[in-house]
Amino acid sequence: MAHVVVVGGGNAGFSAAHAAAARGRAVVLLEKGRPDEAGGNSFYTAGAFRIAHAGLDDVRDLLDPDPRLARTVLPAYPEGQFLRDLREVTGGRADPGLSAACAAESGPALRWLHGLGLRFRLMYERQSYPDDQGRHVFWGGLAVGSTGGGKGLVEQHTRAASAAGIEIRYGHRCGDLLIENGRVRGVHWTDADGVAGVTEAESVVLAAGGFEANPRWRREHLGAGWERALVRGTPLNTGDMLRSAMAVGAARGGDWSSCHAVAWDAGAAASGDRELTNRLTRQSYPLGIVVNVEGRRFLDEGADFRNYTYARYGGEILRQPRGMAFQVFDAAIRPMLRAEEYDAPGTSVVTASTISSLASGIGVDGSQLTRTVEEFNAGIDESVPFDPSVKDGRASRASPPKSNWALPIRTPPFYAFPVTCGITFTFGGLRADEHGRVLTEQGSGLPGLYVCGEMLGGLFSGNYPGGTGLTAGTVFGRRAGMLA
Repeated sequence: MAHVVVVGGGNAGFSAAHAAAARGRAVVLLEKGRPDEAGGNSFYTAGAFRIAHAGLDDVRDLLDPDPRLARTVLPAYPEGQFLRDLREVTGGRADPGLSAACAAESGPALRWLHGLGLRFRLMYERQSYPDDQGRHVFWGGLAVGSTGGGKGLVEQHTRAASAAGIEIRYGHRCGDLLIENGRVRGVHWTDADGVAGVTEAESVVLAAGGFEANPRWRREHLGAGWERALVRGTPLNTGDMLRSAMAVGAARGGDWSSCHAVAWDAGAAASGDRELTNRLTRQSYPLGIVVNVEGRRFLDEGADFRNYTYARYGGEILRQPRGMAFQVFDAAIRPMLRAEEYDAPGTSVVTASTISSLASGIGVDGSQLTRTVEEFNAGIDESVPFDPSVKDGRASRASPPKSNWALPIRTPPFYAFPVTCGITFTFGGLRADEHGRVLTEQGSGLPGLYVCGEMLGGLFSGNYPGGTGLTAGTVFGRRAGMLA
């Protein structure tokens, strides 16, 4: 019998396994995917970790060598700002205890991973802009990412787990939890060959993700239309272990009616692409305009830094006619777009020499799109300097207004990138305390059962600060593993 069973082989599950193994626990990690499917949603991420820090010198020792570091401006990101960002983007609905733990332990948790052999870098291509002095200026409270992105993160976790003697079993679809005398004592599973079994343990840590890959549950909990969303990441997060935990008395936690969803290439497959992974996102929209299939703008593209709006804009797109939209840029803006996304192989894009011909290419009424662009351009106060590394107040008084980074769409050729809604993960999960101990509806602990990662409800609601998911997975995975 194992001491600890971890269900789920993403960043959170591995974090729990590492922490338990470091205490001398015999750990078995059960991963639903086969080796070529493994890694959960973590595999599909850009590998961004939001951490509190005091500036570049505070994190320099965590980073891979890079000659650009000598020309880098990395503003401090205090723990208090992390907490304020969590509160603001979730409308005050983030659980205070979970939020405080996540912010306080964000930096130490990354150092802990680094000590296990995981590698990190600054995400120059995603989170910085060049200034007129040739420096790389970071913005939006997010800078550090895993070397190799999500793929690299999972590879490095797997290597560290092997070194620690953690047993990983792939192709194990877990189901009912084993209960003895009111305590969780293991989990039933079926392997890739259809053989059923059970792994007994002193404790079980659930890190098997949400229900974003379950269309029926999406419609039931998120609302009509959400069954049409494309899945950004793993197709394996169907809510199996949420169902199993609730069947033995675990309480629901967090906001089951909202999720993380982004602007996603409209030509993408129904679930994640293991080759392109995060490169199918389209996240340079703050620099241009976004129109629906009627040729009308419907949101404030510059309301805030991308890091604080992208996770809810997918839902805004889904609510538009046909559940899709177009990001529009001109030739002057085009070089500023994220190359890893907008130049990715197979990127859906229409290019034209006039706005009218662009409209024809995307099937939008030409006169309406022309009016939209003209109104937007006329509303810009071009006397305000453009600065993408701060909220520059360069607005357009169009309807709806654009609050920052308003650049005119006037220089041909013009570009339209078709986007739809790509769902990342669901915010509802299990209720737990700040140490990952699963709670019942009465608030008591379920002995032997812990939760972390996207299965832990309560941290996010309605929106999400970029990079917080991997951080929370590490913080609460580590906490669960230190007790399990």
